[in-house]
Order: sequence, then C-alpha cells, then structure tokens
Amino acid sequence: QYAMQSFLWWNAADPPPGCQWGTMEHAGVSFPEAYEPHGVKMLYSGEPVELTPLQEEAATFFAAMDPDGMHLGNKKTAPIFIKNFFKDFRAVLGSKHKIKDFKKCDFEPIRKHLNEQKIIRKAITDEERKANKEDRNQALFKFGYAIVDGHLERVGNYNMEPPGAFRGRGEHPKMGKLKSRVMPEQVFLNVSECARVPTCPVPGHAWGDIRHDPQVQWLAQWKENINNQVKYMQLAAQSSFKGKSDRSKYNKAALLCKNIDKIRKSYKSHLKSKNMETKQLATATWVIDRLALRVGGEKDTDEEADTVGCCSLRLEHLHFDPNEEGGDNKEIELEFLGKDSMLFKQTIDFGATMYNDNNGMGEQVYANLKAFCKKKKKDDQVFETINPTMLNTHLKQFMDGLSAKVFRTYNASKTLQDELRKTEKLISWKNLTPAQKVVEYNNANREVAILCNHQKTVSKAQETQLETIGTKLKTLKYQKKVLKAILKKLNKGETKAIPVKKNEKKMVEAAANAVANAKKQKERAKTNAEKIAATEADEKAKQQRREATEYKFTQAHLWEKIPTKDQVVKRITTWTAKIAKMEMDLKHKDDNKEVSLGTSKINYMDPRISVSWCKRNEVPIEKIFSKTLRDKFNWAMAVAPDWEFNADLGKED
Repeated sequence: QYAMQSFLWWNAADPPPGCQWGTMEHAGVSFPEAYEPHGVKMLYSGEPVELTPLQEEAATFFAAMDPDGMHLGNKKTAPIFIKNFFKDFRAVLGSKHKIKDFKKCDFEPIRKHLNEQKIIRKAITDEERKANKEDRNQALFKFGYAIVDGHLERVGNYNMEPPGAFRGRGEHPKMGKLKSRVMPEQVFLNVSECARVPTCPVPGHAWGDIRHDPQVQWLAQWKENINNQVKYMQLAAQSSFKGKSDRSKYNKAALLCKNIDKIRKSYKSHLKSKNMETKQLATATWVIDRLALRVGGEKDTDEEADTVGCCSLRLEHLHFDPNEEGGDNKEIELEFLGKDSMLFKQTIDFGATMYNDNNGMGEQVYANLKAFCKKKKKDDQVFETINPTMLNTHLKQFMDGLSAKVFRTYNASKTLQDELRKTEKLISWKNLTPAQKVVEYNNANREVAILCNHQKTVSKAQETQLETIGTKLKTLKYQKKVLKAILKKLNKGETKAIPVKKNEKKMVEAAANAVANAKKQKERAKTNAEKIAATEADEKAKQQRREATEYKFTQAHLWEKIPTKDQVVKRITTWTAKIAKMEMDLKHKDDNKEVSLGTSKINYMDPRISVSWCKRNEVPIEKIFSKTLRDKFNWAMAVAPDWEFNADLGKED
C-alpha cells in the first residue's frame, strides 16, 4: 500500500512516445475452481433425471435464481429469461435427451439443496472465516499486483468471471443464456519481452497466446460468449494508467469553458436552418448540451438491450403535452431506457425561462422536435438524417477531441462548481457545521446526478433502513417529550410519578449468553444437520440481542433514580441535538434513495472541485470521498483551496 502511494506518477517521466509502459510483469488471471457435482437430481414429469456434471451445473445455475427475484419474479423478464435458458440448456443436454418441455421441469430439489448449503455456510466458525480470508489474501498477493516500469500497481479484475446464467439489466434480450466457463486457452496475456511468462494456474492447460505490446494498457484479454465481446484485465482504478486518463479527461472537459460560447452560438444559429441535416445536428447538440443526454447509437435489439441516446430517439420516446393542457404548452415527456437499461423519464418544459433566457432558444428546439416527428410512425427515428459519428465529427471542428461525451463531463463539473459556489455565498454559510456543509455538498452532487440521470433501484435493505431510522426518530421525539414532562414535575417539586429506568441487565446478559452459546454450538458442529441447527440458534440469539438493544434504546432517556433538574436539562439538550442529526440523516437518505451520487463522483465531476471545496471550508475530505476514491484521485489532493475548473487546465496536458 505504502509502496504504491509513494509513486507520484504525475512527477515521473513519461514512457516512450506511443507507448503506455516500458516494462510490465504480472501473474496472469485467477480462475474459479472446477465444478463439483452435488448429485441432487432435478425432476422431469415428477421423475428424477440423470444428468452429467456439465448438465447438472447448467440446471444448478437456474435453480440458484430466486423465483420471486427481479428476473423470474417479473412478468416481463421471466419469459425472456426462461426461453433463453431453456434453449441453451437443451443444447447442453443434447437432442436425444428426454427433457423437451420446460413446463415439465422441476428444479426445486436442487434449489432446496442450495438453500441448505447457504445455511450450512452461515455456521462457519471464526477460525474458518480467518482461514478463508487468508486464502483470499494469498490470491490477492499472487494475482492482484503488477510491476510496471519498476513500480508496484494494483490489478483490477484479476478473478475470471465464473460461468452462470446471464442476468443483464432491465429487459435485456439475452438474459438467461448460459455464460460459458472461460479456459486459459482463450486468454491472451500482455507482458514485456523481458518479463517472466506467468505460470498457468490451471493444471493441464496453457495460455492462448503471449503478447508484448506496450501500446495498449490491458494485461489480459478474452472473448465472452454472450455478446461475443472482448473483455480485459486491466490495472485498478487507483493505478497511474487510470489516473492519467482521468486527469486528461477532466482537463479536456475544462477546455470547453472557453469554447462553449462559440459552440452554443454556432448551434443556435443553425436551429432555423433550411437544410434538414444541419438543423438536426444543431438540435441534437442543444439536447446533448442542455439536457445532458448521451449520444446514443444504433443497436440490434434482437441481440442487445434496446437502450437509447439522443441520436437513436424514436417517436415513441417523446410525448408532447403529456398532461394534455393544450394551448401554448411546450412540454415533452422523454421516456426511454438509457445506459445499463436505467429508465430516463423526465418532462421538459421547453418554454421555461431556464431554457430561453440569454437566447437559450428552448422554444425553437421544441418547434424543431415537433417538426421532426410529423408524419412519422412510433418506431421511426426522430433524428433520421444524422448518427453519432456525424455528430462527433461536427463537434471536432470547434475543439480537438471534442465529443458528445465531453459535454457530460463538462456539464457535471460546471454544475457542481456553480452549485457549491452558490451555497458559499449565503449569509448563513459561515455558521454551518461541517456536517451541515456536507449536506449542502450532497445537495449539489444530487443536482449533477439528476442532470446525468444517475439513478439506482431502491433496495429492500434501504427501505428497511429508512423505516428503522423513522421509528427511532419517533422514539427520540417521544423521549424528549417525556423529559420535558419530568422537568415540569421537578420544577413543581413532584417526584412520585417520575418514571425511572427498569432493570435491563438480565435481558442484555441473557442475549450475550445466547450469542456465546450459539458460537460454541457452531464450533462443535460437524455434520450438516448440526451446522443447520447451529445457524438457526445463532440467528435466534442475534434476534434476542437486537431486542435487548431496542429495549435499552426505549428507556435510554431515563435514570435509575430520580434525576436532578440540571441532569434533565442537559439530557433535553442532548436529545435535541440527536433529533436534529437524525432528521438530517433521514432527509439525506430519503432524498438520495433513488439517485446514485457515486456515479457522478467517480466518472463525471472533476475531483479537484471537491478537494478545493473541502480545503476552503475546512471539511475533512473523508466526509466526501471514501478511501477508494481518495486512492483513485490521489493526483487531485494537492490543489489549492482557490482552485477552479476553467480553461487553463487544458494547458496542463
């Protein structure tokens, strides 16, 4: 860790022109263990079926899927998943196998076995857990590091993806297909000529090929069978390769600061062009700039998920006057699946001030979009005369290396900087605590995430957490009310009806003993039946401990004997602060439950904006960036408090 941190790549000499490195050595790829048959038979027409290990493995992939989960429990995705799985399963079974009809298949015996195995694994002892961690560390030390130009670098995805049923995102047309096991013969390694070729870790196998190409960054590559795409093993996010790429990306986006006015002037002048291609290029550029849409590209929707961007918008994705207000309404509801099949659904009022101030021409863009959609069918392209290549070529005339993607990075970084500066100008800003300033930072981050449509699905765990915090908040407020009533009685000299804390020691000790006994039961467990019983005892003991903790919380505001007035006053002050903090936490979690703040932090917002903001406002960087992000953006940590995202950054590369 310290060896990697001591290497300051931004001060090191660059590799030879056209090269990414001079020397590179690594240990290759770590492969998952071979499949071990469990021997549990699936049923077909109610009868057990004999399967080979390969066939059993495929059946187990399906049995491992939750029947009520997001794939099989969804009416839209389940038929796609089942159809694709069964087609590939039949190919593994062979044409002569008796399994012909999915409806006669029963995977429940295997599913039951897998669930039992999960329970058995939960009975793991501390020693076994420690041993497993040691095994993972050994794999990390062997495969997780590379030596590049004489210094140590972390490797990213050194574990080969295991085989399984492909899940995909959203309504991916290939979900359910069987993802094949990748063998060493399919893997090409890239090392320097002077480096030792890594030993293949799978006995009886060899690497597919050894390359010595310093012009590329990848350490290993192979082709997966689902989308027939080449996949790569590369250095980790905190590596010098990624750091150089990130800094260059943000510096290029910053160059837009001096070119954006020229670009906007150009596309605004062409919004009324009589040439359809010119008009559509100008309109698409406006949409990418102001609405932060991705450029989009043509896809084979039979083979790929039907994800959409600006250039691939179809008439069915635009709903004019969605609320049927009539008159001069200039609203359009955009609804489509964006990157990673995340739903983009926003109603844009092109007549709003924000899109028309300073000659923003939002109303003209609305008129153009309406004209582009005239006399078209719902599956026709809105921008039928242009494509992503044409759009990016058009943008390069304004600035070297400019593409639609650069706009998203620019808009994300500029929005963050502007939003943060706006809050810093408030009169009340200096009186805010660091925690309150972090809330304002997250609010600015959320504006960026909304702009870029960085969404996430609310998990059951998140919903439970919000409910738990809400319940605790109600309890704290009730307790404060009780404390005020106690103070009122003390002021009157009444002490008889004042509640005191009940004995909770026995309940806490009983829970602690139950947990300790369950731990001993785990250590004694040898057979699967004993391990299942130990897991059940452990879960019961943990529930007992949770109940004891909850009971302690319900009377945490009380004392074992009648308190003094000063004690009550101090506790009311403490509870007021607790309530304020919990209300702030609850609001923050609720506001951000469907918005992914992390995506924009990792990929779109220049980290130097956040670092300089922290320094200016005396907020610890740990409150903004996790350790992973601090390692990834180590190159950004030395900026001054008055640093700004502007065009001068482009001169640094």
